[in-house]
Amino acid sequence: MNINEFFGIGGYSRPAEGYMSWQHLLFVSVLCAVMITMAIIIGIKAKRLSLKEKNRVLIISAILIDSIEIFKIVIFSVRGNDPYSFFYNLPLFLCSIQLISIPLAAFSRGRIKEASLDFIAIFGVMGAFLGTYLAGNNYAVYPVISIDNVASGLTHCISGFVSLYIMIAGMVTLKKRSIPVTLGILGSFCVAAYIANIFTDCNYMFLSRGDGTPYDIAFNLVGGNPVLYPLFVVFLFVIYIFAFYFIYYKIKKNANE
Repeated sequence: MNINEFFGIGGYSRPAEGYMSWQHLLFVSVLCAVMITMAIIIGIKAKRLSLKEKNRVLIISAILIDSIEIFKIVIFSVRGNDPYSFFYNLPLFLCSIQLISIPLAAFSRGRIKEASLDFIAIFGVMGAFLGTYLAGNNYAVYPVISIDNVASGLTHCISGFVSLYIMIAGMVTLKKRSIPVTLGILGSFCVAAYIANIFTDCNYMFLSRGDGTPYDIAFNLVGGNPVLYPLFVVFLFVIYIFAFYFIYYKIKKNANE
């Protein structure tokens, strides 16, 4: 496999191994195993460190995840030979919010930092799982070892790593006052993604269709209704946030009893 084939320049000559193929499952399992192992080891060591020292991991993670994403967008834009292809590769998916929330958590202070850490904790692990094992939109179309899947796998697992790390290291507060901020961040991205979908015919935040992901279940439940489906998806996001808070406080209460 040459470098052009890895980056998909001129198109992939290799067929996709397929969604849920052993190649797909092996690749994402290795990524997730590394993600979990590093989060546990580094998180436990960071427990006794100062907040400033704990924050260094966030800074490194923020630089890595944004660098990989920018590099991927540049490659996608170049190989498309289309001056407008940039608009079809915007970071407007649920997992893409971590491209902003991780840097915010790393470089901000006060309530913004708290809200960013909470957002990462809530969506990081879920995003890592959805973007690796359940990413039928990628693995059904592109070869496993390609820029499309490798870059996606790395960014999703960095999000998952940071989520686990901040929980293990004791950086998460999940204060109730942060819920409106979390909902505001999510809502802003949903609106931006919905508008972008209208003008580009893309499927940002999976608000237009399921594309081989678990969102297909929601899509089929409402018969693909163009109004009910995106509302249903956003409703599921909101339910997930409140369910996460409920479980967190339930566990915390039981631990203190």
